[in-house]
Parts: sequence; structure tokens; C-alpha cells
Amino acid sequence: MTEDVEMKDTQVTAISSPSIPDPTLQHLKEIASLIETGSYTKEVRRINRAVRLTSSLRHTITAPVLSAFLDFVLVSGSEAHSRLAAYVPKESEQDMEVDTATSAVQAPGKHLLPELEVYCYLLVLLFLLDQHKNVEAKVCASASIARLKSLNRRTLDALASKLYFYYSYSYELTGDLAEIRGELLTLHRLATLHHDELGQETLLNLLLRNYLHYNLYDQAEKLRSKAPKFEAHSNQQFCRYLFYLGKIQTIQLEYTDAKENLLQAARKAPVAARGFRIQCNKWAVIVRLLLGEIPERTIFMQKGMEKALRPYFDLTNAVRIGDLELFRKVAEKFADTFSNDRTHNLIVRLRHNVIRTGLRNISIAYSRISLADVAKKLRLDSPNPVADAESILAKAIRDGAIDATLDHANGFMLSKETGDIYSTNEPQAAFNSRIAFCLNMHNEAVRALRFPPNSHKEKESAEKRRERQQQEQELAKHIAEEEDEDF
Repeated sequence: MTEDVEMKDTQVTAISSPSIPDPTLQHLKEIASLIETGSYTKEVRRINRAVRLTSSLRHTITAPVLSAFLDFVLVSGSEAHSRLAAYVPKESEQDMEVDTATSAVQAPGKHLLPELEVYCYLLVLLFLLDQHKNVEAKVCASASIARLKSLNRRTLDALASKLYFYYSYSYELTGDLAEIRGELLTLHRLATLHHDELGQETLLNLLLRNYLHYNLYDQAEKLRSKAPKFEAHSNQQFCRYLFYLGKIQTIQLEYTDAKENLLQAARKAPVAARGFRIQCNKWAVIVRLLLGEIPERTIFMQKGMEKALRPYFDLTNAVRIGDLELFRKVAEKFADTFSNDRTHNLIVRLRHNVIRTGLRNISIAYSRISLADVAKKLRLDSPNPVADAESILAKAIRDGAIDATLDHANGFMLSKETGDIYSTNEPQAAFNSRIAFCLNMHNEAVRALRFPPNSHKEKESAEKRRERQQQEQELAKHIAEEEDEDF
């Protein structure tokens, strides 16, 4: 009996012992201090650093930690505190492992800065999205945007751009993306009037995503062409802009420009953004196939992308061979994947490229072949395959895809002998495109370089400093000589 009593006393002592401060809460307090310093000193880089640090802590934030942080930062009983605390579920006192002593000491000295209030909105919104409470996240995001519209501070730009993104994302998760299109246009106009460049870029991308989500490509292109020039203040936003621009240009048959933008978006994207790079590669593969190019095998073998790019690898193989039947089987097998990626309409366009590739292979292999054999090798399933094969051959010869002649009376195709390719301008065009690509990459790298401010004036200031010191020494020596003469 005495042993049982002693064990119970030990358990009670363990429960009543002071809890260890949560490291996540301590990090959040440090971030709040960083935001406060950046707000007072007007240093935007400190706010940007706080946003980056928050991304690494996002998945470690729990309800007790978030509740304690709101009590630490916001004034108890204020409108912001009451609104945000309602989204955080209440926990029992035993589960809350927070540094209550530190909060009690620092609470009287806190001030409600707009930056800290907006940051609390961002934390609560991230917490709700991670907990898959999309409806509550949508309400919280709308409240945060309403609060942001009443503020005009450049130190809020980095936090505001994050809130804009998650505001649109929460509505996209609930399927109500069309409801906020007018609000996004209003926010973009306000960001332009306030000279919020980061906000303009973020909101432009969100509007383009909104239009493309509902296949409104013409409206997206009109907005993009009339919006202020994209200055790329954020690499992430610039990558998204290039991706959306590439999709618009692909739909509008501007394949060459679309290819450059999509490949550039895939190269500039961070390594951790695997899903974004997969989408860029999918669209880039389709565009290159539409241009008549065959993507390299290494594109499909990138680490972590093999499974996602497998349907496009099989599609590329069918186009490369020029087998219309194999192309049809691949399109039917992965129809759901292509529909989810919204590339099904582009794959329908590829049928003509498959036929053209097959004709090119036939013209190289045969110097003379009947139209019936051409239809059989292309596996045309039309009611009159010979007539279709003749019309397809006539169009390919007219476009310059193959070098051959048609004999309508006898019903055969006569291929011309292939000449030396180096006697044409094709090698020159290939080298020209490669050189232009290298020069563009060099120019972009030079523009991306960062130099210290007034670096070209440092040598002049150093020389002036040495001259001034020399003059001061001569003056001091002259004064000393005069003093000696006086004595």
C-alpha cells in the first residue's frame, strides 16, 4: 500500500512540474521580433527573411503553440485577437507545453503593429490549410484581405503577397475560384496605385491562373498584354509567369515562343518544386512534339519524374516512330492523365505530326511505293484510305515535309534522292539557334549579377581619402614648424 501511495505522489509531482518551453514558439517569437524591428527601421529585407523562416516552421505549428503566440503578440480582447482565436481549437491545459512565464513577462510591453497583425493572419491561414479546414480558411482569408485593403505600408508587401496567394488557393480548394476574380482585379489595381511591385506580380499570376482554370485563354492574354511589364522581383513569381505565358502561347499556336518560356520556367524553378517542374516538362514535351522535334530521353529520366512523365514518354515514342495505331493506343490508355493535365486537345493536334513522321520514314525507305501500301503502313482507318493517303501525301509535299512526287494515274508515290544536307542552309540555322541560345543565357546571367552599391566609386573615394590625409599631415607639419619659430 505504501509503495502505491509513493508512486501516485511521484506521478502528481511529474504532472505539476513546469513545462519545457516549446522550440517552435520560441522561433515564432524571434520572427515576431524580426518583423517588429523591420517595421520600425523600414527594412523590407527583415520582413522577407521572416517570411522565409516561417516556411520552414509551417508544419511544426500546433494549436497550443499558435494560441500562445496569438496571446503573446496581440492585445487580449482586441478585435484581431478575438477573430483569430476563434479559428484555433482549444486544447486542455495539460497538452499546452508553452512558455507561459515568458508570455506573461513580455505581454505588457507589446504593441499592435499592422505587420504583426497581418503575420498572425498568415499563420492562422496556414494552420487551417494544413488541417484541411478549407471552408474556415476561406473565411479567414477573406477577413485578412479586407484588413489589408485598409493598409498602405511597403513593409507589408512581402506578407501581403503571401496572403494573396493563399487567399486564391483557399477559394480554389473549395471550387469557388470564379467568385474572387473581381476582387483580385481590384487588389491588382490597388497594388499598382500603391507601387507594390511584388503584389502586382503575385496578383497578375493569380489572375492568369484564374482565367486559365476556366479555359479563358483570350481574356488571360488581353490582361497579360495590358498589365505593367513583369520585372521579376521574385524568382518564384517569374517562373509561374513564364509557365502561364507558355500555356497561353501554346493554345494560340505560338509554339516557338512557348517552348522557350516553358523550358526557361523549368530551369529557373527551385529543385524542391518538383510538381511545378513536372508540369513545365509535360507542356514543353508536347510543344516540342508539335514543332516536329523529339525530346531527349534524359528529360523523362529525371530523378523523381519518371512515373509522372511515363505517359508522355510513350507518346513521344509513338510520334518518333510515326505509328498511328500506337499513337491511338497511348492516347486511349492515358486519356484520364491527359485530361487531368489539360493537354488532351494538344494531343489531338499531334495526330498530324504522327502521320507526317510516318510519311517521312516511308519516303526515305522507299523510292517508289503505291498509295494503297502507304495507307496500309500508316494504318488509316477511314472508309476510303487510298484517297485519304493521296490527299495527305499531296499536303505533305506542298508543305515541304517530304521530297517526292505523286503519280495520280498509276497510283504511286515516287521519292526523290536525298541530297547532302550540308549543301543546304540547315546546319547554319542549327548553329545559329544554338549560338543565340548561349548568348541569351549569357546576357541573362549578366543581368542577374548583383554588385555592391557604388562599387565603381570606391577607388575614387579611397584616393580622395589618401589625398585628404596627406594634406592634413602637411598642414599639421606646417603648423608645428610655425609654433617652433614662434618659440
